[in-house]
Amino acid sequence: MTPDATNDEADDAVEAILDDPDEAEAYRKSVRALKKRKGLVIVNTGTGKGKTTAAFGVAFRARGRGMRVAILQFIKPGTGNFGEIRAARDLGILVEGAGDGWTWKSKDLEQSAELARHGWARAQALIEAEELDVLVLDEFTYPMHYGWLDTVEVCDWLRAHKPEMLHLVITGRYAPDALVEFADLVTEMRLVKHPFREQGIRAQPGIEF
Repeated sequence: MTPDATNDEADDAVEAILDDPDEAEAYRKSVRALKKRKGLVIVNTGTGKGKTTAAFGVAFRARGRGMRVAILQFIKPGTGNFGEIRAARDLGILVEGAGDGWTWKSKDLEQSAELARHGWARAQALIEAEELDVLVLDEFTYPMHYGWLDTVEVCDWLRAHKPEMLHLVITGRYAPDALVEFADLVTEMRLVKHPFREQGIRAQPGIEF
């Protein structure tokens, strides 16, 4: 069977918007016939855990397909050496940090803002080089949320410069409305239970870092 025919995630999406099974199947067939492809803008947002984890999953999947992948992290510093970073680099994925740690612990928010703007300039350079198939901008919603970058300007620039087939994955809480509107796929992670809150269990290797 073709990959399209076994795409359970796409089938779930169709079922969510079309209640009638016959209509859903007709829609699937029409989409398959079009064979339409484009580089997606994907946003993982919300207060729940798993936004970065999901983005790294996309990066690993793409790399497994032989695609060219890079990850820029806008909060974590370049010295970060978490498990997912080690695994990504072992797979030949470029990972760079463009932050100074979590903003609420920052002693110099202007420096944090400047690092974020530098990270955006780096992202722009990678995009304009047209040498990637997938680019993850991890925690990129925060510079926009805090006003360090203008969301409309960011979206306008991406609209004008992102290569047609480049997949762009953006993560972080508080995704601005303009970004949500611009994106092709938006998922909101919602916190239901957390071991730290309910059981006092701190972050653990292999799960959180």
